Amino acid sequence: MADPITPVLTKRWLSPNSWRLSTYEQLEGYTALRKALSGTPEQLVQLVKDSGLRGRGGAGFPAGVKWSFMPPNEDKPHYLVINADEGEPGTCKDIPLMMADPHSLIEGCIIAAYAMRSHHCFIYVRGEALHPYRRLNAAVREAYRAGYLGKDILGSGFDLDITVHAGAGAYICGEETALLDSLEGRRGQPRLKPPFPAAAGLYAAPTTVNNVETIASVPFIVNGGADWFRKMGREKSPGPKIYSISGHVERPGQYEAPLGTTLRELLELCGGMKDGIPLKFWTPGGSSTPMFTAEHLDIPLDFEGAAEAGSMLGTTAVQVFNETVSVPWAVMKWTQFYEHESCGKCTPCREGTYWLAQILERMVDGRGTAEDIDTLLDVCDNILGRSFCALGDGAVSPITSGIKYFRDEFLALCESNKRELVGAQA
Repeated sequence: MADPITPVLTKRWLSPNSWRLSTYEQLEGYTALRKALSGTPEQLVQLVKDSGLRGRGGAGFPAGVKWSFMPPNEDKPHYLVINADEGEPGTCKDIPLMMADPHSLIEGCIIAAYAMRSHHCFIYVRGEALHPYRRLNAAVREAYRAGYLGKDILGSGFDLDITVHAGAGAYICGEETALLDSLEGRRGQPRLKPPFPAAAGLYAAPTTVNNVETIASVPFIVNGGADWFRKMGREKSPGPKIYSISGHVERPGQYEAPLGTTLRELLELCGGMKDGIPLKFWTPGGSSTPMFTAEHLDIPLDFEGAAEAGSMLGTTAVQVFNETVSVPWAVMKWTQFYEHESCGKCTPCREGTYWLAQILERMVDGRGTAEDIDTLLDVCDNILGRSFCALGDGAVSPITSGIKYFRDEFLALCESNKRELVGAQA
């Protein structure tokens, strides 16, 4: 494993005025763009394929393969869309990246757009993230003035415009096709696939949707090369990753480390458990990924390692909970979020999340029964794999994994209710 404290993606974050173009240019900024424009789009796509870069938005799909889906002809406009609608509980890596180093995202956008023959890029920022939205807009204006955006970029003959768009705070718009509907001015709801965005995306034209961290990695790959990038991380999940550590740790925050780093190593980086209270459970990739326990401290946090252990890497939003936290209470809070954020398009998610929240609220309130556990699992089974998009699957993950590892806590709520009923009858 590479040195976990050698910064790549975050190397400029602590520089004075790191968000300014002048600072970015002093620290190798836009050198990758000049190098990329001297090659062909096909060479860039192959470079990203060779690097093994995988999508940092949760699915982990190979970025170079995704880029290659874009048709080579230009009979229709090609669009690049950046998903910066970061809104899942615990996920907080893209907003600080846009705040501290917006030009790395912009440079990555220009290189990616050139590789896919796109002349218009949209960056869809979560509506509540007002500060990064303003900072990103200011960085785009700087890039236009410097000739990095607009017509004939750096004399290459390549044209590109970037539009920064603010959403309205809907979690569902993190799903790529719901995001595209929102960009078009429609209600943000997932689309039926196929057709996939690469064939008919924004305005029914070929479109690629990438995450902020994925695209911000591209300039480093262009400058360093595929072999350099593969020296970090693991064979099937190479490169550096920003891990968002929140919860009961001494120093919560963003920690860059190679993919495959374990929670034990991450806890060392952030000072260990807060006040020395032992770890109870944690999420490897945000609230939509099945939880882990203290037994999983040494699971390599990459796409394969998390999956083999029964969870998902997701967005590497590591939420850490100590022994003072009730698992049913935490699961209830997450479920309330998914109930609120369900777009209502499909019945399993719309009705299922509502009933899951109702049952959990009753249980946490001390009014549950032992049958409620079976009902929860039955409802989860009817949502998993049957909802229109991944929101439904994500909503059941905390419940099924919570019952798997901490069934006794759910039963204790039912037993306490039973004792209260017996006492009242006596």
